Amino acid sequence: MNFLAAVRSALRALLANKLRSLLTMLGIIIGVGAVITMVAVGNGATQRVQEQMKGLGSNIMLVLPGGVSQAGVRLGAQTRQRLTEEDALAIQVEIAEVQAVAPTSRTSGQLVFGNTNWGTSIIGVNNDYLEVRDWPLASGRMFDAGELAGSAKVAWIGATVARELFGDEDPVDQTIRVRNIPMKVIGVLAPKGQNSMGQDQDDAIMIPLSTLRNRVWGGDATSRLKRVGSISVKVRDGMDMKAVEESVKDLLRQRFKVPPGGEDPFQIRNLTEILQAQEESSRIMTLLLAAVAGISLLIGGIGIMNIMLVSVTERTREIGLRMAVGARGRDILAQFLIEAVTLSLIGGAMGVVLGAVATWAVGAFAEWQVSLSAGAVLLAVGFSGVVGVFFGFYPARRAARLLPIQALRYE
Repeated sequence: MNFLAAVRSALRALLANKLRSLLTMLGIIIGVGAVITMVAVGNGATQRVQEQMKGLGSNIMLVLPGGVSQAGVRLGAQTRQRLTEEDALAIQVEIAEVQAVAPTSRTSGQLVFGNTNWGTSIIGVNNDYLEVRDWPLASGRMFDAGELAGSAKVAWIGATVARELFGDEDPVDQTIRVRNIPMKVIGVLAPKGQNSMGQDQDDAIMIPLSTLRNRVWGGDATSRLKRVGSISVKVRDGMDMKAVEESVKDLLRQRFKVPPGGEDPFQIRNLTEILQAQEESSRIMTLLLAAVAGISLLIGGIGIMNIMLVSVTERTREIGLRMAVGARGRDILAQFLIEAVTLSLIGGAMGVVLGAVATWAVGAFAEWQVSLSAGAVLLAVGFSGVVGVFFGFYPARRAARLLPIQALRYE
């Protein structure tokens, strides 16, 4: 018996018991669908973390002010405002592994353009902020040296602010009022999306640090000392983030004259490590979900083996007749093995459809980010074929080893 004849014989045998064949495939259908859906959900979570990493920038660490204790009461992080622009400059100059440093401060306020207004975050930055955050301008230009040093009334705006204030109009070279201070829009930032906390990063306006200090805050004591709320540090590619973190820590301890064993008046957060840990957790979760879903495939394989054993028993006389007219053991083996694999592959194909529908439903109704990949589909279908071979081999071998004379006498 050639291969095509064996396939035709297997299909006829399956079609002769349609309901039983469908019920046998049910475990494979559910298993393949579950694997595809679970992997899609896990991949979606991983992609979400990767998008957050891109939104944050690469090789980033954040230096924040430390906490303050008053009368034995610890007031928490960022209550000790001791970081300054000079600290940021020292990090940039003295640590060779650092690519760019961006001191920032922020507040909030109302923006007005014509009859439209919008409340948003106001962030004081320098040009290096865009390099640190990997955040290009969609249109416009950077701040020039005179504007950074001279408290110029110029600004970049995020995509959300541009949409809310200007609609379809070009914001560049337009004048808006920021806390009643007229400022010229010289650039629009490229869309950035949400950060890991779900906050809209595009809902912000950025102005020179000197402008924030001297015009928005009015040149108070904090402004005169050039205090900043945080310092973003971008490390060069290929450098050891942990070693650079220690270098930054040692430098700031020297600048703040912290005694040995003393508490640091600042905090350093290695944001890249945090997000990479989240990404690794998402990958592990994807594997766990796929493993759990894969159990359904194994259960489906056991179902195939049971039904194939029943089929061998029911068709014992047929097997004996085939052997009597010249069929060899390997022909019988091939016939039943092809039946088992056909069940698995048809079930796998139907499972792909179920998995695609389930993935769409999870994304549409649960509003989870999902990512259906061709690799997951091929893996699930290929594994279903392997399950068919593995669990179909024993019944096929049992059929092939029947003795013709005993098979013909079977009632």
